Amino acid sequence: MNTDTKALSGLSSHREKLSSTRLAFIFVTSLFFMWGLSHGLLDVLNKHFQDTLHVTRAQSGLVQTAYFGAYFIIALPVGKFMERFGYKAGILAGLALFALGALLFLPASVAGTFMPFLGALFVLACGLGCLETAANLYAAALGAPEKSEQRLTLAQSFNGLGAFIGPVIGGAVFFAPPIEFSGTRIDLVSVTYAVLAGVVILMFVAFARIHLPEMRSESKADNADQAPEEISMWKKRSFTGALAAQFCSVGSYVGTGAFFINYAIDHWHGITPQKASFLLSLGMLGYMVGRFAGTWIMRYLPARSLLILNSLVSIALCVIAIIGFERISIFAVIASYLFMSVMYPTIFAMGIRGLGSQTKKAGSYLVMTLVGGAFVPLIMGALADHFGIAAAFYAPLVCFVVIAWYGHSQPPVTVVRQGH
Repeated sequence: MNTDTKALSGLSSHREKLSSTRLAFIFVTSLFFMWGLSHGLLDVLNKHFQDTLHVTRAQSGLVQTAYFGAYFIIALPVGKFMERFGYKAGILAGLALFALGALLFLPASVAGTFMPFLGALFVLACGLGCLETAANLYAAALGAPEKSEQRLTLAQSFNGLGAFIGPVIGGAVFFAPPIEFSGTRIDLVSVTYAVLAGVVILMFVAFARIHLPEMRSESKADNADQAPEEISMWKKRSFTGALAAQFCSVGSYVGTGAFFINYAIDHWHGITPQKASFLLSLGMLGYMVGRFAGTWIMRYLPARSLLILNSLVSIALCVIAIIGFERISIFAVIASYLFMSVMYPTIFAMGIRGLGSQTKKAGSYLVMTLVGGAFVPLIMGALADHFGIAAAFYAPLVCFVVIAWYGHSQPPVTVVRQGH
């Protein structure tokens, strides 16, 4: 009887742990949606600032530089912060900075110049850097290590949903005719970000109240029977190669979105910026579908193989974009989002696998590589100003070559299908 009681108690404890893990995964997945939404809005801001603040294409690339430069600055400090205080503290800090940056759009609109908006975006992105560092590591850790790519790709699928909705909102609001109330012109961009701040504040309250199980990294003591000493992450090609591949993955994704509207206007006679932003949403829809599909495909095809295949297809689509066919090349750029979709979560999961107690620090370094989103758009903007918008796609083409190389350099992993 005593044995049965212990068995029932153990089963109950297991169910409670499973339920707690699922709830934590659902809450963390909501963070992926929110920063996807923010990224989607960012792509529309480039063209909006070109039109309203009269900046050049190269100058508008500073939007991405301020945004993704923040990731580079914040990633290591938040990694150390989480090592001391845990994942939940990192998430709360990120939400607080996210809300503050969104609220700073209100004084920026009053100033009516480019620099205050860049400052607001920088603070907002510092918050997102905290969230990405915490949420990517947390989602990867919530379950069996061998399924980390699938789990992270599933969570990132909702990032794709947010990225799809972002340009729809941005296109409908940012390019809408100005609204006046009692003789005062209302800045719809600032209103949008104020509403976003309200949502983020509610999320902060929700995360502060729920229990998130703290995931423990493997320690050297845990693995003492496996290896006498933990190998430095800097000696592992899976991690060091992931740094270059992730820099290129983020850079190509951000750069493509930053100049998509410009590209569509140049290659579709008579199209408006608003309609071009809706086409961008079509690309983001493919991005979302690609992540959901990638989660399923990885049950049968190694993540490494899928990464190589998608990189090669993306290279071909960049070639079509560079050639610059009327309308056809636009849809090639849209299609590239489908194949970029699984790159980030796959590279991230491959990069941190097997790092044990170094996982949080490695995750911080990988989030720092989002600075690729700060540099590649600047390169694309310079190419566009000097050689035309089609020539800008030489930059993501080179990025996809690097990603294909990373996938090819990793050892093959056999996928074991589970029975039903």
